[in-house]
Amino acid sequence: MIISLDGVSPEAVVERHLSHLVDDRIRASPDIRGGQTAANAALNAFDVAGYAATRNRVLPVAARGASRLSPYIRHGLLSLREVWNAAAGPAADVSKFRDELLWQEYGRHLYARVGMQLHRNLRFDVAWAGDFTPEAWPREMACVNWALSSLETEGWLVNQTRMWLASQYTVRSGAGWMAGQEYFHRHLLDGSRAANLLGWQWTVGAGTGKPYGFARWQVEKRAPQLCSACPLNRNCPIEKFPSDTVPRPVAVPDPRLVQDDDLAATRGPTAVVERSTPHSVLLTVESLGDEDPALLAHPQLPVIFIFDEPALEKLRLSSKRLVFFVETLQDLAERREVIVHLGDPKQITPDLDAAITWAPVPSFEKYDRTAVEIHPWPWLAEPHAGSLKSFSAWRQKLTQPK
Repeated sequence: MIISLDGVSPEAVVERHLSHLVDDRIRASPDIRGGQTAANAALNAFDVAGYAATRNRVLPVAARGASRLSPYIRHGLLSLREVWNAAAGPAADVSKFRDELLWQEYGRHLYARVGMQLHRNLRFDVAWAGDFTPEAWPREMACVNWALSSLETEGWLVNQTRMWLASQYTVRSGAGWMAGQEYFHRHLLDGSRAANLLGWQWTVGAGTGKPYGFARWQVEKRAPQLCSACPLNRNCPIEKFPSDTVPRPVAVPDPRLVQDDDLAATRGPTAVVERSTPHSVLLTVESLGDEDPALLAHPQLPVIFIFDEPALEKLRLSSKRLVFFVETLQDLAERREVIVHLGDPKQITPDLDAAITWAPVPSFEKYDRTAVEIHPWPWLAEPHAGSLKSFSAWRQKLTQPK
C-alpha cells in the first residue's frame, strides 16, 4: 500500500493510514517536530555554555541545559559526529556534552555486538520479566505524575526524570524493568533500543550492580516546586533512600561483553557493498537525514520509506512517534521524490533494487538480503573488540573521535 503525503497535515496522514497501529488519540508532540529542517534549527539554536551545571535541571523549563537534540540524533537527522563537531564553548561544558554523545555511541556499540541479549540482564541479576504494572508509578506522587505526563504528552524527558521513573518502577516498586522500558520506548521520540535498554540496565543495577536510588532530595534539588505542590508533601513515600541492595551476578555472563570475536559483524561494512545498480534509496528509522550516506550517493534516485506494519502492530508506538516520522518524510519530500509504503518490508524490498545505509541493529537483517547496494554506518568512533562491561572499560580502548 502506498501512503500519500501530499496536501494534508502529518496528523491526518496518521489518522488515515496508520490509526490501526496506535492506541492513543492522534497528536503531535507540542514542542518537538520531525524533519531535517527542525533538526538543523535545533542544533543551530543549542548553546553548550552552562551544560555541565544545568543538564540535569528539571524545572523550571527555561533553566534546563539539556540539548533536546536526542530525537534527531536517534533517527539520523543529526549524526553524532556532526553534533560532536558543532559543540563549541567553555571547555568543561564541551567535554561534558561530548561525554553524553559518547554514551550514546557506547550504547550503539553494545547493541551492535550483543543484539537481543541487551533485552536481558547483562551482568547482575535483577527483576526484569513481568507484565506492565501501572501502580509501580503512583500518580499521587507529584514528581511521578509530572514526569509521566511529560513522557506521554511531549515524548521527551530530561535524563534525570528518566532515572527517577526507572528507579521508582523497579528499585522501589520491585516491578520487572523490561515492561517499564517498553513503556518508555512506546512514547519517547528518541526511543532507541540501544539507549533505552542501556539506560534501564544502568539505573536498575543490571549493568553495574549499583542501583540508582530515588529519593525526595533529588526532586527538591532539581524541581522543588513539585514537592511543594504534592499532596504527599507531609507523608512522602520517598523521603529517604531505599535500602541498599547488591544484586547477584548473573550465572553465565555473555562472553561478548569481554571480547568481540566477530568485529566485522559488529562494525558492519567499511566500504560500499555493490551487488548491482540501485534504482532507489531505502531509508530506515535509524537514518532519516539528508546526510544519510546512501541518500547522498544517489541524489537523483527516488527515496523509499516503509512503515513496517507487522512490527508496528506489535510495538503499538504512541501516535506522536508516527507523526514525527511523517513530519520528517514530508520535510524530505520538499527536496526529494519520496515514496512511502505501508506493509511488510520482507515482501516490499525485493522489488526495490535499493541502496541502503547499514544500521547497527538486529532488525537490519530484514533489509540486508535484498539491498543491491549497502553503505557503511557513520560511526562517531569505530567499534573495537575489547571489553564493553562498562562505559569506562569501553572508553579506555576507544580511538577518540577527531
